Order: sequence, then structure tokens, then C-alpha cells
Amino acid sequence: MPSITVKLYSVFFKMRLKNRLQGWIQTPPDESSNQEGVRTRPEEPVSASNPYFTDGIATKDIRVDPSTALSVRIFLPESALLPSEQPQPKSKAEESSLKSENNGDQGYTPSGQNCRKLPIMLQFHGGCWVSGSNDSVANDSFCQRIAKLCDAIVVAVGYRLAPESKYPAAFEDGLKVLNWLGKQSNNSTGDEPWLVAHADPSRCVLLGVSCGANIADYVARRTVELGKELDPVKVVAQILMYPFFLANEPTQSEIRLANTYFYDKAICLLAWQLFLPKDEFSLEHPAANPLAPNRGPPLKLMPPTLTVVAEYDWMRDQGVAYSEELRKVNVPAPLLDYKDTVHEFATLEMLLKTPQAEACAEDICIWVKKYISLGCHEFSY
Repeated sequence: MPSITVKLYSVFFKMRLKNRLQGWIQTPPDESSNQEGVRTRPEEPVSASNPYFTDGIATKDIRVDPSTALSVRIFLPESALLPSEQPQPKSKAEESSLKSENNGDQGYTPSGQNCRKLPIMLQFHGGCWVSGSNDSVANDSFCQRIAKLCDAIVVAVGYRLAPESKYPAAFEDGLKVLNWLGKQSNNSTGDEPWLVAHADPSRCVLLGVSCGANIADYVARRTVELGKELDPVKVVAQILMYPFFLANEPTQSEIRLANTYFYDKAICLLAWQLFLPKDEFSLEHPAANPLAPNRGPPLKLMPPTLTVVAEYDWMRDQGVAYSEELRKVNVPAPLLDYKDTVHEFATLEMLLKTPQAEACAEDICIWVKKYISLGCHEFSY
């Protein structure tokens, strides 16, 4: 069973989130938003980017689309450098001095043509469609862990949030970043030196957390439909962590856990009402239910898919069902089912240091390396 601390935190978490969501649904936008029309959200602790290799990772924030504020945070592992290029460890004081000399924004700059190429993991954070960010303390820590373990460049997407930006805004942002990554691999079109020097877009993995898993699955579907139009980007696998999937027909976990930890039925329904346009609201919408009848393309064309579920997650069985349907059409689709865990058990800040969270990251790494290692058997559309 989850600990007493988790149970208590969950109660307060649900109370605050439910009140906020209900308020946004009942209150006109001009009364609950600032002058720019953006809803007022509780301040979430964020991690500043650090373009110097600290604990083996350098990070940088990039604005992909100024018109929509779409941004990414790049997590570059030190393993991207050739042994001769790897910097000597520096003390905190030396790092601070370097940042001051370079106005804090220079950091690591690739040199020469012999930089090591690494696979890309495009990551989408969770947050019930209405909160969370790619630079939050929790998401930053999780992405650093994944970048180190997988020996990959993690690109965390700061997609647009509801209710200001309803469906399909977040989904379109995911696809836009994927297209942007393709341009970065070319010296003539790329303008982000870390990616130009170190990224291998032919080994791209999608990693979605909670509602971010819905975005990842949508982007995976679109890559199948677009095929070679996305060259040189090739999505070789996707990872769905406790996906935010729902459907009209209730599952056993939805019945058994309807009022339990963090995201219960009432909260999920409120979130979907804020995310989907009024005239499109339905739990059979393809954004909510990947097994909806009008979903495309055929499941058999989807990339290898790892699904992570938690025992005490209200949405657990929907993720299980999707994984089972993928396996029925011979898509490699293993399921990792963690006992005594709750939704976001591997990505929530208070749970990041638990044995289950650490084991989950390691399990993800073991599986995904089959698809991102050089010389591996690559998925083909």
C-alpha cells in the first residue's frame, strides 16, 4: 500500500486541484486570468538551466516558436563529448566564476566535427493538461536521470496548456518540435549547436508522462502517417508512463479506485472538459481513448511501445488495455506494472528518490536501449 505520507499529500493535492479546475470551468476567462488572458496558476518551483556540465548533464532552454511561446529544455549528457573533449571537474566556485565571465548564457560550445552522436528522447511532462512545465524541479530531475541512464539527449517540450489553449494545441506543439528537431540535424538549417553537433534524429524516442503520454501517442500516430516526410527524423519507439487514457466504458480500476490517489474520476473529467472544445467533449475522443473506433492509423503500424502503469492508479486498466491491443497485432508492447504505486510515482518530486521511481527509470533504460543503440534492429514504417 502507498505510505501514509503519500495518502495525506494526495488528499490535499486533490482538494487544491479540484477547486482550481471547478473554478476555471465556472468562472469566465476575464475574471480568472491576467491581462494577457493567461489563467493564474500556483507558483511551481522551477530549475534554472545550466549550460555547464554539472553532475554529468548540461541544460539549455530554447524558444522554438515565439508566437506561441513553445519552448524546449535540452538535457545533454557529458557522454556526448569525446574523451579528449570532456572537461575537467570544476568546483562550484569555479562554475560560478565561469558563468559570470560568460554572462551566464554561454556554457558548453561544441568544437570540431568529431562530436559523438546520441539518440534523442522527446519528453512530454504531465499535469492534467492545465499545469506542469518542462523546467519544473520534478521534470528537470526526471529528465536528467533519463538522459544519464539512457545515454541520450532528452528534449523536454514546454507545450501550451489548457484552458487557454485547448485541443489540439498541445498535440500540434509536439509535432512541431519533432519537425524542428529534423532541421537541427543539418548544418545548413540547424541553429542549435548542441543538436547540430550531437543529435541523431534517426534514433528518436517519444516519452510521455500522464497526459504527456497522450501527446506522445498522437505524435507517434502522425509520424506513421507522414512517413518519409519527416526524414531524417525516425521515431523508433515510444514510452507511455501512466497514460491519461479514458473511455466511456468503465474499467475495473476505474470502479475500484474511483476516489483514490491524486487523479480520481471527478478531477479527470474536469480536466478533459477544460482541454477539449465544448463541441468535441467525449471520452471516446481519439485524444482520450487511443482505441476509439475513429482512431487512425491502424494499430499494427505503431512503433514499439513500452507502457508503465501503477497499481493504485485510477486509469491503470486503460493503459493495460492499449498495451494488450498493440500486442495482439504483433507490435512489441511490453507492460511494466509496479506494485504499491500511484499515478506519477516515478516523476512526482516527493517520490523521485523512492526505490520504485529509480527502478522504473532503470527498467525504461534497459528496454529502450534495444532501439536506440547503434547497429540495433530499427523499427521501420
